[in-house]
Amino acid sequence: MFDQLSTKIEGALHKLRGKGKINELNIAESMKEIRKALLDADVNYKIAKDFTNTVKEKAMGQHVLQSLQPGQLMVKIVRDELASLMGSNASELQIGSKLSVVLMAGLQGSGKTTFSGKLANYLKTKKSKKPLLVACDVYRPAAIDQLHIVGEQLGVEVYSDREQKDPVVIANAGLEKAKTEGYNVVIIDTAGRLALDEAMMKEIKAIHTAIRPDETLFVVDAMTGQDAVNTAKAFNDVLDFDGVVLTKLDGDTRGGAALTIREVVDKPIKFIGTGEKLDALDIFHPDRMADRILGMGDVVSLVEKAQEQFNEEEARKLQRKIAKQTFGFDDFLTQIQQIKKMGPMKDLVSMVPGMAKATKGLDIDDDAFKHIEAIIHSMTPKERSNPKVIDQSRKKRIAAGSGREIQEVNKLIKQFDQMSKMMKMMQGAKGRNMMQMMQNMNMR
Repeated sequence: MFDQLSTKIEGALHKLRGKGKINELNIAESMKEIRKALLDADVNYKIAKDFTNTVKEKAMGQHVLQSLQPGQLMVKIVRDELASLMGSNASELQIGSKLSVVLMAGLQGSGKTTFSGKLANYLKTKKSKKPLLVACDVYRPAAIDQLHIVGEQLGVEVYSDREQKDPVVIANAGLEKAKTEGYNVVIIDTAGRLALDEAMMKEIKAIHTAIRPDETLFVVDAMTGQDAVNTAKAFNDVLDFDGVVLTKLDGDTRGGAALTIREVVDKPIKFIGTGEKLDALDIFHPDRMADRILGMGDVVSLVEKAQEQFNEEEARKLQRKIAKQTFGFDDFLTQIQQIKKMGPMKDLVSMVPGMAKATKGLDIDDDAFKHIEAIIHSMTPKERSNPKVIDQSRKKRIAAGSGREIQEVNKLIKQFDQMSKMMKMMQGAKGRNMMQMMQNMNMR
């Protein structure tokens, strides 16, 4: 996501940071490079030009030329303008305590059905809601089956009527079911088409008029670039939707849609899809995305993801084990499992400041821990709880059992020993474990 754009913008700004003195001429040259980078990312020409003109004007107005650190001030101006271009602040769903209705709209293949499931999962697990999915795509083969499969995986009820061909009737029936059976959010998955057409627009408008949703979300494939922006505008003219969902941002996308869709339709990007798994859904934070584009990482999101997996009771248990020096490989394995739940390793690494650039071009496998897990699983319960008993003969047996070299076993044990000592020192010095430190960090 945004790899090429990040590299080009960072390159243009790096030239300014490397100058002994910044003048209007080299600022103009850098803005020209940034404008070209935006155009290469499939950003609309007018928006790219307006963006760089605004940055240049602000640079001149904020006395960048006289600043002691002009390069850093330029980075801040570009960062703030990128965040502003994408909407400045996060915008969540506007749903209340009573029954709320969310309507999905978009082209076929944009990911509406999968996102409907992701949203249901998000509302159920993070907002304590009881969602009902309603299948109103009566045209696409197996669309209803797909939604039922997604609902079954999530433990979320799905309403459908295979005999009924009028999506308005199905939507209303779904609402009645929600009212009578105590659901508090209804998510309506509608049909898409391969391209914009009048019949499609009339149908989605009819559903919208009949059910009067609290939120109408336009779901769009980010990989379609400016086509996504043009489609969003056409839908907004008909529906006046409330927000945008960008799917497939984990793919090979240039980022133009994310950068310009807010400017074109004047509606916020509310969510982004960052993977195929049903929990791969993030609230869109323009300021954090701007940081990531400029290679600054996204520590706030990283901490939030960690907090979702580590609770206070687990933190206290871990602290007690560290204090008593009983932290073993079973505990280490638990920590690995929790880290894996935080999301794809490549995404996690990109959130660490400087790491995105350092690991550029590297294939960071989601199975990065599998060799470690294999070695630990080859240990006996006694060895996992008390690593000090692992002698040379035990190491040979563990290596053979895990299919790894004995050098890898030695390396893991050494790293584990070093980590245990470090955690003990941190616990003794501060009286709190790493997770508590993360929770109390003043990130802003």
